[in-house]
Amino acid sequence: MSKTLVVVVPDADILAATVASRLVAKIVDAQAERGTASVVLTGGRIAGKVLHTLKDLPAAAAIDWSHVDLWWGDERFLPAGDADRNETQARAALLDALPLDPARVHAMPASDGPDGDDAEAAAARYAAELRLGGADVPPFDVLMLGVGEDGHVASLFPEHPVLNETGTTAAVHNSPKPPPNRITLTMPTIQSADEVWLIAAGPDKTESVGKALNGDKLLPAAHATGASKTYWLLDKAAAANVAARS
Repeated sequence: MSKTLVVVVPDADILAATVASRLVAKIVDAQAERGTASVVLTGGRIAGKVLHTLKDLPAAAAIDWSHVDLWWGDERFLPAGDADRNETQARAALLDALPLDPARVHAMPASDGPDGDDAEAAAARYAAELRLGGADVPPFDVLMLGVGEDGHVASLFPEHPVLNETGTTAAVHNSPKPPPNRITLTMPTIQSADEVWLIAAGPDKTESVGKALNGDKLLPAAHATGASKTYWLLDKAAAANVAARS
């Protein structure tokens, strides 16, 4: 059973530094154990701040970036390079400055990619890439997620039919947040990660974080758990409605 830990820090800047430091340590530990590390990135304001912060951390020099696999939890199904794509944000914030192996940067397909505007085919293509190691999904060391104001994670929204998908990936249509078409990892894939980190900052996340951590199972965030550990990494504003934990 996954162990849940809640970490609360004073503000978003300290949260970004905390998450970045934890991520460096997790990658270094994974590489010490088996030579590689596998990380699932997320999008959003706090995710961008984490990546910006990580770029300037001296400890990040301990990472062999050529042996890090990077994946994404979800993506807006837009043309490559679109400013609203999570990949574009991550590249600008950090990835373009790193000596990564391009073959290990597993961006989700764009709407002007080989499958055109067929989101189902694009999701299937990503599912096939996940299987390249032989298993249905790679051994994700860390899977990071932002938490939406409505309690969504990745592109899994409350009461959306994609929540019931049991494959590894899914196309999302009629998203309640723009753009309407997206690609996402499914909840079973999220739950396969060794550690899931849910990251939230600011008063706009107070209600959803509080509900999810206080047991509201209608929110997707409440079901996003890691195989060994689940971390809720929060600033004080986001954690304002979280009940005390023993």
